[in-house]
Amino acid sequence: MTDPGQPEIGARVDVRGIGTNYLEAGSGPPLLLVHGSGPGVTAYANWRLNIGDLARHFRVLAPDMAGFGFSDKPTTAGYSMARWVDQLVGFLDALGIERASLVGNSFGGGLGIRVAVEHPERLDRLVLMGSMGVSFPITEGLDQVWGYQPGFENMRKILDYFAYSRDLVSGELAEVRYRAALAPGVQEAFSAMFPAPRQRWVEAMSTPEDQIRAVEHETLIVHGRDDQVIPLSNAYRLLGLIERSELHVFGRCGHWSQIEWAAEFNALLIRFLTRKAA
Repeated sequence: MTDPGQPEIGARVDVRGIGTNYLEAGSGPPLLLVHGSGPGVTAYANWRLNIGDLARHFRVLAPDMAGFGFSDKPTTAGYSMARWVDQLVGFLDALGIERASLVGNSFGGGLGIRVAVEHPERLDRLVLMGSMGVSFPITEGLDQVWGYQPGFENMRKILDYFAYSRDLVSGELAEVRYRAALAPGVQEAFSAMFPAPRQRWVEAMSTPEDQIRAVEHETLIVHGRDDQVIPLSNAYRLLGLIERSELHVFGRCGHWSQIEWAAEFNALLIRFLTRKAA
């Protein structure tokens, strides 16, 4: 469903007035992949090493959230947790999907937690990777990521915060993200989302802990030990808050478990999502 010359662009659906670009592959139980909030992020850039393996077991759906990638960038009402959560639920509605498992990366994990709290009937299992969703003092890495200013070298510097190994921050990866960040309206939308002071946006992406404690979904928490963007302490807090949760920590791994340990990450998800309910 993608153009080989521009794999970031897949199908398109109207979601409550937001034109939403999404990638789709495979068949089986629906699996929703929700990307993070870095500059130039798209569903493709975030999940390109995962979709193929996961699609052997699931109907994989990976949308660009409003303001990101090739989805609409609304100029009214601004961006908020409520708007993005509404888009995710509306996306499931638009595709006629009653219930799906959700994998959320960072910002996407924060959205996943909120969907689990406000719309528990729409989710099966939950995977939180390098997840936001609880309050923490903003890291230098996240402050720099949200404060990105356009430029190829600036993009490479930002990517250094994401990856444990500098070898991973290739020119190709930087080019994919930089090219996406240059698409019409992308930088303007991104600049409007998380202006300084940025600690307030960490709080805005958080869900009250008493509400997180009420989450009943089986939840897999995945985190890189060496994450410079979202602290590992977030993972332990979520583990303590969500009763039916388990934690996997990748050593020698930054913020991108799904890229830095792609094969292992995919296998971990497949085992968790296909096993019998505990």
